[in-house]
Amino acid sequence: MKSAVLVFPGINRERDMARALTLISGRAPAMVWHADTALPPGTDLLVIPGGFSYGDYLRCGAIAARAPIITAVRGFARRGGLVLGVCNGFQILCEAGLLPGVLMRNAQLRFICRDVHLRVERSDTPFSRGYNAGQVIRVPVAHGEGSYIADGKTIARLEGEGRVLFRYCSPDGVVDPVWNHNGAMNAIAGILNERGNVLGMMPHPENHVEASMGSTDGRGLFAGLVQHFAVAA
Repeated sequence: MKSAVLVFPGINRERDMARALTLISGRAPAMVWHADTALPPGTDLLVIPGGFSYGDYLRCGAIAARAPIITAVRGFARRGGLVLGVCNGFQILCEAGLLPGVLMRNAQLRFICRDVHLRVERSDTPFSRGYNAGQVIRVPVAHGEGSYIADGKTIARLEGEGRVLFRYCSPDGVVDPVWNHNGAMNAIAGILNERGNVLGMMPHPENHVEASMGSTDGRGLFAGLVQHFAVAA
Protein backbone atom coordinates (compact mmCIF):
# COMPACT_ATOMS: atom_id res chain seq x y z
CA MET A 1 0.00 0.00 0.00
CA LYS A 2 1.51 3.27 -1.13
CA SER A 3 0.18 6.07 1.06
CA ALA A 4 0.68 9.82 1.27
CA VAL A 5 0.06 12.22 4.16
CA LEU A 6 -0.73 15.89 3.56
CA VAL A 7 1.07 18.49 5.67
CA PHE A 8 -0.31 21.98 6.31
CA PRO A 9 1.04 24.74 8.56
CA GLY A 10 -0.33 23.98 12.03
CA ILE A 11 -1.10 20.31 11.36
CA ASN A 12 0.47 18.40 14.26
CA ARG A 13 -0.61 14.78 13.82
CA GLU A 14 1.18 14.02 10.58
CA ARG A 15 3.97 12.11 12.33
CA ASP A 16 1.49 10.11 14.41
CA MET A 17 -0.28 9.14 11.20
CA ALA A 18 2.97 8.36 9.39
CA ARG A 19 4.09 6.12 12.25
CA ALA A 20 0.80 4.20 12.29
CA LEU A 21 0.90 3.69 8.53
CA THR A 22 4.53 2.56 8.66
CA LEU A 23 3.97 0.15 11.55
CA ILE A 24 0.98 -1.56 9.98
CA SER A 25 1.73 -1.42 6.27
CA GLY A 26 5.49 -1.81 6.54
CA ARG A 27 6.00 1.14 4.23
CA ALA A 28 6.54 4.77 5.19
CA PRO A 29 4.14 7.21 3.54
CA ALA A 30 5.18 10.12 1.37
CA MET A 31 4.79 13.48 3.11
CA VAL A 32 3.13 15.98 0.77
CA TRP A 33 3.38 19.73 1.40
CA HIS A 34 0.25 21.84 1.03
CA ALA A 35 1.81 24.03 -1.66
CA ASP A 36 2.52 21.06 -3.92
CA THR A 37 0.24 20.62 -6.90
CA ALA A 38 0.43 16.86 -7.43
CA LEU A 39 0.40 13.66 -5.42
CA PRO A 40 3.21 11.09 -5.72
CA PRO A 41 2.63 8.75 -8.68
CA GLY A 42 1.01 5.48 -7.73
CA THR A 43 -0.55 6.74 -4.49
CA ASP A 44 -3.17 4.29 -3.20
CA LEU A 45 -4.27 6.05 -0.01
CA LEU A 46 -4.24 9.75 0.79
CA VAL A 47 -4.52 10.86 4.42
CA ILE A 48 -5.30 14.32 5.73
CA PRO A 49 -4.28 14.20 9.41
CA GLY A 50 -5.46 16.05 12.46
CA GLY A 51 -4.17 19.18 14.12
CA PHE A 52 -4.88 22.87 13.76
CA SER A 53 -4.17 23.94 10.20
CA TYR A 54 -3.51 27.67 10.06
CA GLY A 55 -4.29 27.89 13.77
CA ASP A 56 -7.98 27.20 13.13
CA TYR A 57 -8.46 30.81 12.04
CA LEU A 58 -11.75 31.46 10.27
CA ARG A 59 -13.57 28.12 10.31
CA CYS A 60 -11.51 25.03 11.07
CA GLY A 61 -10.11 23.73 7.79
CA ALA A 62 -11.43 26.63 5.70
CA ILE A 63 -8.00 27.97 4.73
CA ALA A 64 -6.44 24.54 4.17
CA ALA A 65 -9.34 23.61 1.88
CA ARG A 66 -8.13 26.28 -0.52
CA ALA A 67 -4.50 25.14 -0.67
CA PRO A 68 -2.97 24.27 -4.07
CA ILE A 69 -2.80 20.54 -3.25
CA ILE A 70 -6.58 20.31 -2.81
CA THR A 71 -7.13 20.38 -6.58
CA ALA A 72 -5.05 17.21 -6.80
CA VAL A 73 -6.98 15.73 -3.87
CA ARG A 74 -10.27 16.32 -5.65
CA GLY A 75 -8.96 14.70 -8.81
CA PHE A 76 -7.61 11.72 -6.85
CA ALA A 77 -10.98 11.20 -5.14
CA ARG A 78 -12.85 11.62 -8.43
CA ARG A 79 -10.75 8.81 -9.93
CA GLY A 80 -11.70 6.52 -7.04
CA GLY A 81 -8.60 6.94 -4.87
CA LEU A 82 -9.11 6.34 -1.16
CA VAL A 83 -9.01 9.46 1.01
CA LEU A 84 -9.03 9.44 4.82
CA GLY A 85 -9.48 12.67 6.78
CA VAL A 86 -9.06 12.54 10.56
CA CYS A 87 -10.18 15.35 12.89
CA ASN A 88 -8.90 18.51 11.17
CA GLY A 89 -8.72 16.36 8.04
CA PHE A 90 -12.47 15.72 8.35
CA GLN A 91 -13.04 19.46 8.69
CA ILE A 92 -10.90 20.12 5.60
CA LEU A 93 -12.80 17.53 3.55
CA CYS A 94 -16.11 19.17 4.46
CA GLU A 95 -14.78 22.66 3.71
CA ALA A 96 -13.45 21.42 0.36
CA GLY A 97 -16.85 20.02 -0.59
CA LEU A 98 -15.64 16.41 -0.67
CA LEU A 99 -18.00 15.52 2.17
CA PRO A 100 -21.34 17.11 3.10
CA GLY A 101 -22.09 18.99 6.29
CA VAL A 102 -19.86 20.93 8.65
CA LEU A 103 -18.09 20.47 11.99
CA MET A 104 -19.28 22.97 14.60
CA ARG A 105 -18.26 23.91 18.15
CA ASN A 106 -18.75 21.12 20.66
CA ALA A 107 -22.06 21.22 22.48
CA GLN A 108 -20.49 22.30 25.78
CA LEU A 109 -18.21 24.81 24.02
CA ARG A 110 -15.20 23.02 25.48
CA PHE A 111 -12.20 21.29 23.96
CA ILE A 112 -12.54 17.53 24.42
CA CYS A 113 -9.49 15.30 24.81
CA ARG A 114 -10.31 11.77 25.97
CA ASP A 115 -10.95 8.24 24.82
CA VAL A 116 -14.39 7.61 23.36
CA HIS A 117 -16.26 4.55 22.17
CA LEU A 118 -17.39 4.17 18.59
CA ARG A 119 -19.80 1.71 17.05
CA VAL A 120 -18.72 0.45 13.65
CA GLU A 121 -21.88 0.59 11.54
CA ARG A 122 -20.57 -1.34 8.50
CA SER A 123 -17.73 -3.72 7.79
CA ASP A 124 -18.05 -3.85 4.00
CA THR A 125 -15.95 -0.79 3.15
CA PRO A 126 -12.18 -0.50 2.58
CA PHE A 127 -11.96 1.59 5.75
CA SER A 128 -13.87 -0.81 8.00
CA ARG A 129 -13.15 -4.31 6.71
CA GLY A 130 -10.79 -4.78 9.66
CA TYR A 131 -13.79 -4.65 12.02
CA ASN A 132 -17.13 -6.38 12.41
CA ALA A 133 -20.39 -4.51 11.91
CA GLY A 134 -21.68 -3.53 15.35
CA GLN A 135 -18.24 -3.79 16.95
CA VAL A 136 -17.38 -1.19 19.58
CA ILE A 137 -13.88 0.27 19.52
CA ARG A 138 -12.13 2.73 21.85
CA VAL A 139 -10.04 5.54 20.34
CA PRO A 140 -9.11 9.10 21.39
CA VAL A 141 -10.64 12.40 20.38
CA ALA A 142 -9.02 15.83 20.67
CA HIS A 143 -11.12 18.64 19.22
CA GLY A 144 -13.02 21.81 20.01
CA GLU A 145 -15.15 21.83 16.84
CA GLY A 146 -16.19 18.26 16.24
CA SER A 147 -19.96 18.37 16.34
CA TYR A 148 -21.15 17.12 12.94
CA ILE A 149 -24.07 19.16 11.62
CA ALA A 150 -26.00 18.98 8.35
CA ASP A 151 -29.49 19.84 7.14
CA GLY A 152 -32.27 17.31 7.60
CA LYS A 153 -32.25 16.17 3.99
CA THR A 154 -28.51 15.46 4.10
CA ILE A 155 -28.76 13.56 7.39
CA ALA A 156 -31.62 11.46 6.00
CA ARG A 157 -29.59 10.68 2.90
CA LEU A 158 -26.48 9.73 4.89
CA GLU A 159 -28.52 7.40 7.07
CA GLY A 160 -30.58 5.96 4.23
CA GLU A 161 -27.52 5.24 2.08
CA GLY A 162 -25.55 3.71 4.95
CA ARG A 163 -22.88 6.39 4.80
CA VAL A 164 -22.51 6.80 8.57
CA LEU A 165 -19.53 4.55 9.29
CA PHE A 166 -18.77 5.40 12.93
CA ARG A 167 -21.10 6.56 15.69
CA TYR A 168 -20.43 7.67 19.25
CA CYS A 169 -21.80 5.14 21.71
CA SER A 170 -21.51 3.63 25.19
CA PRO A 171 -18.93 0.90 25.91
CA ASP A 172 -21.60 -1.70 25.13
CA GLY A 173 -22.70 -0.06 21.88
CA VAL A 174 -25.76 1.91 22.99
CA VAL A 175 -26.24 5.23 21.20
CA ASP A 176 -27.33 7.69 23.87
CA PRO A 177 -26.93 11.47 24.35
CA VAL A 178 -24.81 10.81 27.44
CA TRP A 179 -22.13 9.26 25.22
CA ASN A 180 -22.45 11.79 22.39
CA HIS A 181 -19.48 13.81 23.62
CA ASN A 182 -19.65 16.74 21.21
CA GLY A 183 -23.37 16.85 20.42
CA ALA A 184 -23.05 15.63 16.83
CA MET A 185 -26.32 15.01 14.99
CA ASN A 186 -27.29 11.34 15.24
CA ALA A 187 -24.07 10.81 17.21
CA ILE A 188 -22.15 10.82 13.92
CA ALA A 189 -18.40 10.36 14.30
CA GLY A 190 -17.49 9.43 10.72
CA ILE A 191 -19.12 9.54 7.28
CA LEU A 192 -18.45 8.39 3.72
CA ASN A 193 -18.97 10.18 0.45
CA GLU A 194 -21.48 8.82 -2.09
CA ARG A 195 -18.92 6.62 -3.78
CA GLY A 196 -17.58 5.26 -0.51
CA ASN A 197 -13.94 6.13 -1.21
CA VAL A 198 -13.68 9.20 1.04
CA LEU A 199 -13.99 8.90 4.82
CA GLY A 200 -13.97 11.74 7.33
CA MET A 201 -13.90 10.97 11.05
CA MET A 202 -13.24 13.03 14.17
CA PRO A 203 -11.57 10.41 16.44
CA HIS A 204 -7.90 9.47 16.04
CA PRO A 205 -7.42 5.76 15.24
CA GLU A 206 -3.72 6.39 14.55
CA ASN A 207 -3.12 6.99 18.26
CA HIS A 208 -4.38 3.55 19.29
CA VAL A 209 -2.31 1.16 17.23
CA GLU A 210 0.30 0.18 19.86
CA ALA A 211 -0.31 -1.74 23.09
CA SER A 212 1.85 0.76 24.98
CA MET A 213 -0.92 3.33 24.45
CA GLY A 214 -3.44 1.15 26.30
CA SER A 215 -5.48 0.13 23.27
CA THR A 216 -4.90 -1.19 19.77
CA ASP A 217 -8.47 -0.64 18.57
CA GLY A 218 -7.32 1.73 15.83
CA ARG A 219 -5.26 -0.95 14.10
CA GLY A 220 -8.31 -2.46 12.43
CA LEU A 221 -8.81 0.57 10.21
CA PHE A 222 -5.25 0.52 8.87
CA ALA A 223 -4.98 -3.27 8.71
CA GLY A 224 -8.22 -3.35 6.73
CA LEU A 225 -6.83 -0.84 4.25
CA VAL A 226 -3.67 -2.92 3.81
CA GLN A 227 -5.82 -6.00 3.22
CA HIS A 228 -8.00 -4.10 0.75
CA PHE A 229 -5.03 -3.23 -1.44
CA ALA A 230 -3.49 -6.68 -1.06
CA VAL A 231 -6.67 -8.24 -2.40
CA ALA A 232 -6.91 -5.65 -5.18
CA ALA A 233 -3.38 -6.50 -6.28
